[in-house]
Amino acid sequence: MFIASEPQTKQARLSPEHEATIKATLPLVGSKINEITPLFYQKMFAAHPELIADTFNRGNQKQGDQQKALAASIATFASMLVDPNAPDPVEMLARIGHKHVSLGITRDQYQIVHDHLFAAIVEVLGADVVTADVAEAWDAVYWLMANVLIDYEEALYASNDVAAGDVFRPVTVTAKRQLTDNVYEFELTSDSGALVAPRPGQYTSVGVVLPDGARQLRQYSLLTGDENRYRIAVQIDGEVSTFLRDNVQVGDQIETTLAAGDLVLDESDAPVVLVSQGIGSTPMVGMLEHLSTTGSRRAVTVLHADDSEQAYAQREHVAALVSSLADAQLVVAYRKEGDRLSIAEHLPEGAEIYLCGGNGFLQDIREQLTAATVDPARIHFELFSPNDWLVS
Repeated sequence: MFIASEPQTKQARLSPEHEATIKATLPLVGSKINEITPLFYQKMFAAHPELIADTFNRGNQKQGDQQKALAASIATFASMLVDPNAPDPVEMLARIGHKHVSLGITRDQYQIVHDHLFAAIVEVLGADVVTADVAEAWDAVYWLMANVLIDYEEALYASNDVAAGDVFRPVTVTAKRQLTDNVYEFELTSDSGALVAPRPGQYTSVGVVLPDGARQLRQYSLLTGDENRYRIAVQIDGEVSTFLRDNVQVGDQIETTLAAGDLVLDESDAPVVLVSQGIGSTPMVGMLEHLSTTGSRRAVTVLHADDSEQAYAQREHVAALVSSLADAQLVVAYRKEGDRLSIAEHLPEGAEIYLCGGNGFLQDIREQLTAATVDPARIHFELFSPNDWLVS
Protein backbone atom coordinates (compact mmCIF):
# COMPACT_ATOMS: atom_id res chain seq x y z
CA MET A 1 0.00 0.00 0.00
CA PHE A 2 1.54 3.26 -1.09
CA ILE A 3 0.56 6.69 -2.41
CA ALA A 4 2.85 9.47 -3.53
CA SER A 5 0.85 12.20 -1.77
CA GLU A 6 1.38 13.18 1.86
CA PRO A 7 -1.18 13.63 4.67
CA GLN A 8 -3.04 16.87 4.05
CA THR A 9 -2.17 18.87 7.15
CA LYS A 10 -2.48 22.27 5.50
CA GLN A 11 -6.27 22.04 5.46
CA ALA A 12 -6.42 21.60 9.25
CA ARG A 13 -7.50 24.88 10.87
CA LEU A 14 -8.94 25.83 14.25
CA SER A 15 -11.50 28.55 14.76
CA PRO A 16 -10.08 31.74 16.35
CA GLU A 17 -11.83 30.87 19.62
CA HIS A 18 -10.46 27.33 19.70
CA GLU A 19 -7.00 28.53 18.72
CA ALA A 20 -6.94 30.97 21.64
CA THR A 21 -8.01 28.21 24.05
CA ILE A 22 -5.37 25.79 22.75
CA LYS A 23 -2.64 28.43 23.01
CA ALA A 24 -3.64 29.07 26.62
CA THR A 25 -3.85 25.40 27.64
CA LEU A 26 -1.14 23.77 25.51
CA PRO A 27 1.65 24.35 28.08
CA LEU A 28 -0.42 22.62 30.79
CA VAL A 29 -1.58 19.75 28.59
CA GLY A 30 1.96 19.36 27.24
CA SER A 31 3.39 19.16 30.75
CA LYS A 32 0.89 16.45 31.69
CA ILE A 33 0.79 14.52 28.41
CA ASN A 34 3.05 11.75 29.69
CA GLU A 35 0.62 11.21 32.56
CA ILE A 36 -2.43 11.38 30.30
CA THR A 37 -1.36 8.85 27.67
CA PRO A 38 -0.57 5.88 29.96
CA LEU A 39 -3.91 6.42 31.73
CA PHE A 40 -5.64 6.58 28.36
CA TYR A 41 -4.22 3.21 27.30
CA GLN A 42 -5.13 1.71 30.68
CA LYS A 43 -8.73 2.86 30.29
CA MET A 44 -9.00 1.79 26.65
CA PHE A 45 -7.59 -1.69 27.23
CA ALA A 46 -9.84 -2.19 30.26
CA ALA A 47 -12.85 -1.41 28.09
CA HIS A 48 -11.52 -3.19 24.98
CA PRO A 49 -9.18 -6.01 26.06
CA GLU A 50 -9.27 -7.37 22.50
CA LEU A 51 -7.13 -4.42 21.38
CA ILE A 52 -4.15 -5.24 23.59
CA ALA A 53 -4.58 -8.95 22.83
CA ASP A 54 -4.99 -8.75 19.07
CA THR A 55 -3.89 -5.35 17.71
CA PHE A 56 -1.43 -3.43 19.90
CA ASN A 57 2.07 -4.78 20.49
CA ARG A 58 2.37 -5.69 24.18
CA GLY A 59 6.13 -5.20 24.16
CA ASN A 60 5.81 -1.57 23.06
CA GLN A 61 3.18 -1.03 25.75
CA LYS A 62 5.42 -2.44 28.50
CA GLN A 63 8.32 -0.24 27.42
CA GLY A 64 6.08 2.82 27.13
CA ASP A 65 7.04 3.41 23.49
CA GLN A 66 3.45 3.56 22.25
CA GLN A 67 2.47 6.08 24.92
CA LYS A 68 5.41 8.32 24.03
CA ALA A 69 4.52 8.16 20.34
CA LEU A 70 0.91 9.21 20.97
CA ALA A 71 2.03 12.02 23.27
CA ALA A 72 4.49 13.27 20.66
CA SER A 73 1.91 13.20 17.88
CA ILE A 74 -0.81 15.06 19.79
CA ALA A 75 1.50 17.74 21.20
CA THR A 76 3.22 18.26 17.83
CA PHE A 77 -0.03 18.48 15.89
CA ALA A 78 -1.55 20.94 18.39
CA SER A 79 1.60 23.08 18.22
CA MET A 80 1.36 23.24 14.42
CA LEU A 81 -2.22 24.50 14.66
CA VAL A 82 -1.37 27.47 16.90
CA ASP A 83 2.26 28.30 16.06
CA PRO A 84 3.17 29.25 12.46
CA ASN A 85 6.83 28.50 13.25
CA ALA A 86 6.20 24.99 14.57
CA PRO A 87 7.24 22.09 12.29
CA ASP A 88 4.62 20.51 10.06
CA PRO A 89 4.33 16.91 11.35
CA VAL A 90 3.54 15.54 7.89
CA GLU A 91 6.34 12.94 8.01
CA MET A 92 5.25 11.78 11.46
CA LEU A 93 1.64 11.44 10.31
CA ALA A 94 2.69 9.53 7.18
CA ARG A 95 4.58 7.03 9.36
CA ILE A 96 1.57 6.69 11.68
CA GLY A 97 -0.76 6.21 8.70
CA HIS A 98 1.35 3.42 7.24
CA LYS A 99 1.65 1.70 10.63
CA HIS A 100 -2.12 1.93 11.02
CA VAL A 101 -2.95 0.37 7.65
CA SER A 102 -0.40 -2.38 8.30
CA LEU A 103 -2.42 -3.21 11.43
CA GLY A 104 -5.81 -2.91 9.76
CA ILE A 105 -6.92 0.18 11.72
CA THR A 106 -10.28 1.59 10.56
CA ARG A 107 -12.27 4.80 10.96
CA ASP A 108 -14.50 3.49 13.78
CA GLN A 109 -11.52 2.87 16.06
CA TYR A 110 -10.77 6.59 16.21
CA GLN A 111 -13.97 7.13 18.22
CA ILE A 112 -12.79 4.54 20.76
CA VAL A 113 -9.47 6.37 21.12
CA HIS A 114 -11.25 9.70 21.44
CA ASP A 115 -13.57 8.61 24.23
CA HIS A 116 -10.88 7.11 26.45
CA LEU A 117 -8.30 9.80 25.71
CA PHE A 118 -10.65 12.56 26.81
CA ALA A 119 -11.65 10.62 29.91
CA ALA A 120 -7.95 10.46 30.80
CA ILE A 121 -7.46 14.18 30.14
CA VAL A 122 -10.31 15.07 32.49
CA GLU A 123 -9.04 12.68 35.18
CA VAL A 124 -5.49 14.05 35.08
CA LEU A 125 -6.27 17.76 34.72
CA GLY A 126 -9.54 17.87 36.67
CA ALA A 127 -13.03 18.88 35.64
CA ASP A 128 -12.41 22.41 36.94
CA VAL A 129 -9.62 22.84 34.34
CA VAL A 130 -11.26 20.94 31.48
CA THR A 131 -14.27 23.21 31.18
CA ALA A 132 -16.76 22.87 28.34
CA ASP A 133 -14.81 25.42 26.26
CA VAL A 134 -11.47 23.67 26.85
CA ALA A 135 -12.96 20.27 26.06
CA GLU A 136 -14.51 21.61 22.87
CA ALA A 137 -11.22 23.11 21.69
CA TRP A 138 -9.18 19.94 22.33
CA ASP A 139 -11.94 17.88 20.75
CA ALA A 140 -11.45 19.99 17.62
CA VAL A 141 -7.69 19.31 17.70
CA TYR A 142 -8.26 15.58 18.02
CA TRP A 143 -10.71 15.31 15.15
CA LEU A 144 -8.64 17.53 12.87
CA MET A 145 -5.69 15.18 13.38
CA ALA A 146 -7.87 12.06 13.21
CA ASN A 147 -9.49 13.12 9.95
CA VAL A 148 -6.11 13.88 8.35
CA LEU A 149 -5.05 10.34 9.26
CA ILE A 150 -8.36 8.71 8.28
CA ASP A 151 -8.29 10.33 4.83
CA TYR A 152 -4.66 9.31 4.30
CA GLU A 153 -5.24 5.74 5.50
CA GLU A 154 -8.33 5.26 3.36
CA ALA A 155 -6.30 6.43 0.34
CA LEU A 156 -3.61 3.87 1.23
CA TYR A 157 -6.18 1.08 1.40
CA ALA A 158 -7.63 2.22 -1.93
CA SER A 159 -4.17 2.13 -3.53
CA ASN A 160 -4.44 -1.67 -3.48
CA ASP A 161 -8.21 -1.77 -3.98
CA VAL A 162 -8.89 -3.30 -0.59
CA ALA A 163 -11.59 -2.41 1.88
CA ALA A 164 -10.41 -0.51 4.96
CA GLY A 165 -8.88 -3.00 7.39
CA ASP A 166 -8.90 -5.93 4.92
CA VAL A 167 -5.13 -6.42 4.89
CA PHE A 168 -4.55 -9.76 6.65
CA ARG A 169 -3.64 -12.75 4.49
CA PRO A 170 -2.92 -16.37 5.46
CA VAL A 171 0.55 -17.48 4.36
CA THR A 172 2.56 -20.66 4.63
CA VAL A 173 6.16 -20.68 5.85
CA THR A 174 8.03 -22.19 2.91
CA ALA A 175 11.59 -21.54 4.10
CA LYS A 176 13.31 -20.77 7.39
CA ARG A 177 17.03 -20.37 7.92
CA GLN A 178 19.30 -18.99 10.61
CA LEU A 179 21.57 -16.12 9.52
CA THR A 180 23.29 -15.30 12.84
CA ASP A 181 22.91 -16.18 16.51
CA ASN A 182 19.77 -14.06 16.76
CA VAL A 183 18.57 -13.40 13.20
CA TYR A 184 16.42 -15.75 11.10
CA GLU A 185 15.09 -15.42 7.59
CA PHE A 186 11.56 -16.56 6.71
CA GLU A 187 9.86 -17.04 3.36
CA LEU A 188 6.07 -16.58 3.50
CA THR A 189 4.01 -17.85 0.58
CA SER A 190 0.38 -17.20 -0.37
CA ASP A 191 -1.12 -20.17 -2.21
CA SER A 192 -3.72 -17.89 -3.79
CA GLY A 193 -1.35 -15.07 -4.80
CA ALA A 194 -3.25 -12.73 -2.49
CA LEU A 195 -0.31 -10.51 -1.50
CA VAL A 196 0.80 -7.31 -3.25
CA ALA A 197 4.24 -6.53 -4.60
CA PRO A 198 5.96 -4.21 -2.10
CA ARG A 199 7.78 -1.03 -2.96
CA PRO A 200 11.50 -1.39 -2.18
CA GLY A 201 11.92 -0.55 1.53
CA GLN A 202 8.43 -1.45 2.77
CA TYR A 203 7.42 -3.82 5.57
CA THR A 204 4.69 -6.29 6.50
CA SER A 205 3.00 -7.06 9.82
CA VAL A 206 3.30 -10.70 10.86
CA GLY A 207 0.66 -12.10 13.20
CA VAL A 208 0.99 -15.18 15.40
CA VAL A 209 -1.28 -16.65 18.06
CA LEU A 210 0.71 -17.00 21.29
CA PRO A 211 0.15 -19.71 23.96
CA ASP A 212 -2.13 -17.41 25.98
CA GLY A 213 -4.43 -17.01 22.96
CA ALA A 214 -3.40 -13.45 22.07
CA ARG A 215 -2.72 -12.66 18.43
CA GLN A 216 0.31 -10.41 18.49
CA LEU A 217 1.59 -8.41 15.53
CA ARG A 218 5.08 -7.22 14.69
CA GLN A 219 6.31 -5.35 11.64
CA TYR A 220 9.25 -6.73 9.65
CA SER A 221 10.95 -5.09 6.68
CA LEU A 222 10.77 -6.99 3.42
CA LEU A 223 13.92 -8.29 1.78
CA THR A 224 11.99 -9.16 -1.37
CA GLY A 225 8.40 -9.78 -2.29
CA ASP A 226 5.72 -10.14 -4.95
CA GLU A 227 2.07 -11.18 -5.18
CA ASN A 228 2.92 -14.73 -4.11
CA ARG A 229 5.76 -14.51 -1.63
CA TYR A 230 7.33 -12.27 1.04
CA ARG A 231 10.80 -12.76 2.50
CA ILE A 232 11.61 -11.19 5.88
CA ALA A 233 14.51 -11.09 8.35
CA VAL A 234 13.57 -11.52 12.02
CA GLN A 235 15.79 -10.42 14.89
CA ILE A 236 14.95 -12.26 18.12
CA ASP A 237 14.02 -9.51 20.56
CA GLY A 238 10.42 -9.95 21.69
CA GLU A 239 7.33 -12.14 21.98
CA VAL A 240 6.58 -12.49 18.28
CA SER A 241 10.16 -13.05 17.13
CA THR A 242 10.81 -15.59 19.89
CA PHE A 243 7.63 -17.46 18.96
CA LEU A 244 8.64 -17.48 15.29
CA ARG A 245 12.04 -18.91 16.19
CA ASP A 246 10.84 -21.54 18.63
CA ASN A 247 7.42 -22.58 17.36
CA VAL A 248 7.01 -21.77 13.66
CA GLN A 249 8.43 -24.26 11.18
CA VAL A 250 8.35 -24.81 7.43
CA GLY A 251 4.83 -25.84 6.47
CA ASP A 252 3.09 -23.88 9.25
CA GLN A 253 0.50 -21.22 8.47
CA ILE A 254 0.57 -17.73 9.99
CA GLU A 255 -0.81 -14.30 9.04
CA THR A 256 0.83 -11.42 7.26
CA THR A 257 -0.48 -8.10 5.99
CA LEU A 258 -0.20 -6.37 2.65
CA ALA A 259 3.04 -4.40 2.36
CA ALA A 260 3.07 -0.84 3.70
CA GLY A 261 5.60 1.77 4.77
CA ASP A 262 6.66 5.23 3.68
CA LEU A 263 10.42 4.51 3.55
CA VAL A 264 10.40 3.79 -0.19
CA LEU A 265 13.22 4.13 -2.69
CA ASP A 266 12.66 7.11 -4.97
CA GLU A 267 12.57 6.67 -8.74
CA SER A 268 14.99 9.44 -9.73
CA ASP A 269 18.53 9.15 -11.09
CA ALA A 270 20.04 10.83 -8.00
CA PRO A 271 22.83 9.07 -6.11
CA VAL A 272 21.60 6.79 -3.32
CA VAL A 273 23.11 6.52 0.17
CA LEU A 274 21.79 3.66 2.34
CA VAL A 275 22.72 4.00 6.03
CA SER A 276 21.83 1.24 8.50
CA GLN A 277 22.63 -0.37 11.82
CA GLY A 278 22.11 -4.00 12.79
CA ILE A 279 18.89 -5.48 11.46
CA GLY A 280 18.14 -2.03 10.00
CA SER A 281 19.95 -3.37 6.95
CA THR A 282 16.79 -5.27 5.93
CA PRO A 283 14.92 -2.45 4.11
CA MET A 284 18.23 -1.49 2.50
CA VAL A 285 18.51 -5.02 1.09
CA GLY A 286 15.03 -4.54 -0.39
CA MET A 287 16.22 -1.36 -2.09
CA LEU A 288 19.45 -2.97 -3.30
CA GLU A 289 17.51 -5.93 -4.70
CA HIS A 290 15.38 -3.53 -6.71
CA LEU A 291 18.38 -1.55 -7.97
CA SER A 292 20.15 -4.77 -8.96
CA THR A 293 17.21 -6.46 -10.73
CA THR A 294 16.38 -3.30 -12.68
CA GLY A 295 20.01 -2.86 -13.78
CA SER A 296 20.20 0.60 -12.21
CA ARG A 297 23.23 2.74 -13.04
CA ARG A 298 22.68 5.12 -10.13
CA ALA A 299 25.64 5.77 -7.84
CA VAL A 300 24.99 3.75 -4.68
CA THR A 301 26.77 3.99 -1.33
CA VAL A 302 25.95 1.48 1.41
CA LEU A 303 27.05 2.44 4.94
CA HIS A 304 26.43 -0.06 7.71
CA ALA A 305 27.26 -0.23 11.43
CA ASP A 306 27.18 -3.46 13.43
CA ASP A 307 28.68 -5.11 16.50
CA SER A 308 30.93 -7.42 14.50
CA GLU A 309 31.29 -9.16 11.17
CA GLN A 310 29.54 -12.22 12.62
CA ALA A 311 26.59 -10.08 13.77
CA TYR A 312 26.04 -8.52 10.32
CA ALA A 313 23.20 -10.81 9.24
CA GLN A 314 23.08 -9.78 5.57
CA ARG A 315 26.79 -9.12 5.02
CA GLU A 316 27.33 -11.62 2.17
CA HIS A 317 24.01 -10.79 0.51
CA VAL A 318 24.67 -7.05 0.61
CA ALA A 319 28.22 -7.49 -0.72
CA ALA A 320 26.91 -9.56 -3.64
CA LEU A 321 24.24 -6.99 -4.49
CA VAL A 322 26.77 -4.13 -4.31
CA SER A 323 29.09 -6.08 -6.64
CA SER A 324 26.25 -6.54 -9.13
CA LEU A 325 25.70 -2.79 -9.51
CA ALA A 326 27.53 -0.60 -12.01
CA ASP A 327 28.54 2.12 -9.52
CA ALA A 328 28.34 1.05 -5.88
CA GLN A 329 30.48 0.84 -2.75
CA LEU A 330 30.07 -0.75 0.69
CA VAL A 331 31.52 0.73 3.91
CA VAL A 332 31.11 -1.17 7.18
CA ALA A 333 32.01 -0.12 10.76
CA TYR A 334 32.20 -2.72 13.54
CA ARG A 335 31.74 -1.50 17.11
CA LYS A 336 33.82 -4.29 18.66
CA GLU A 337 36.75 -3.17 16.53
CA GLY A 338 36.40 0.38 17.80
CA ASP A 339 34.88 1.70 14.56
CA ARG A 340 32.32 4.51 14.31
CA LEU A 341 30.38 5.11 11.13
CA SER A 342 31.46 8.49 9.79
CA ILE A 343 29.41 9.46 6.77
CA ALA A 344 30.53 12.97 5.79
CA GLU A 345 33.12 11.73 3.28
CA HIS A 346 30.60 9.35 1.69
CA LEU A 347 27.89 11.82 0.70
CA PRO A 348 27.69 12.51 -3.05
CA GLU A 349 26.21 15.84 -4.08
CA GLY A 350 22.43 15.68 -4.32
CA ALA A 351 22.13 12.16 -2.89
CA GLU A 352 18.89 10.73 -1.54
CA ILE A 353 19.72 9.33 1.92
CA TYR A 354 17.87 6.45 3.58
CA LEU A 355 18.33 5.59 7.27
CA CYS A 356 17.25 2.68 9.43
CA GLY A 357 18.48 1.71 12.89
CA GLY A 358 18.07 2.24 16.60
CA ASN A 359 17.26 5.65 18.05
CA GLY A 360 20.75 6.35 19.39
CA PHE A 361 22.31 5.47 16.04
CA LEU A 362 19.85 7.61 14.12
CA GLN A 363 20.41 10.56 16.45
CA ASP A 364 24.15 10.28 15.79
CA ILE A 365 23.65 10.10 12.01
CA ARG A 366 21.17 12.99 12.15
CA GLU A 367 23.80 15.13 13.90
CA GLN A 368 26.38 14.20 11.28
CA LEU A 369 24.00 15.10 8.46
CA THR A 370 23.14 18.42 10.11
CA ALA A 371 26.84 19.22 10.45
CA ALA A 372 27.27 18.39 6.76
CA THR A 373 24.38 20.82 5.94
CA VAL A 374 22.40 18.12 4.11
CA ASP A 375 18.96 19.22 2.88
CA PRO A 376 16.45 17.57 5.31
CA ALA A 377 14.14 16.91 2.37
CA ARG A 378 16.69 14.37 1.08
CA ILE A 379 16.74 12.38 4.35
CA HIS A 380 14.32 9.46 4.66
CA PHE A 381 14.14 7.16 7.67
CA GLU A 382 12.52 4.18 9.34
CA LEU A 383 12.41 3.63 13.11
CA PHE A 384 12.66 0.39 15.07
CA SER A 385 10.10 1.60 17.63
CA PRO A 386 7.11 3.97 17.66
CA ASN A 387 9.25 6.95 18.64
CA ASP A 388 9.00 10.25 16.84
CA TRP A 389 11.95 12.31 18.07
CA LEU A 390 13.00 12.85 14.46
CA VAL A 391 10.01 15.07 13.75
CA SER A 392 11.69 18.05 15.42
